[in-house]
Amino acid sequence: MNNMTMSLGGAIVLALDIYAIYSILSSRSSSLSKVLWTVIILLLPILGFLVWLLFGPRSVD
Repeated sequence: MNNMTMSLGGAIVLALDIYAIYSILSSRSSSLSKVLWTVIILLLPILGFLVWLLFGPRSVD
């Protein structure tokens, strides 16, 4: 795999994680829940995003 492909993959993961963290922080969940979800996503970027996508709090519409 070349560097361009790996850089693009990293940029996509970063964008998805930023979206998830924004959504978490704008949700109606408790502060503790927001902190825990954010830490999970920061420590496990891909797996954390997937778990959040399935089970995480939703943003305020």
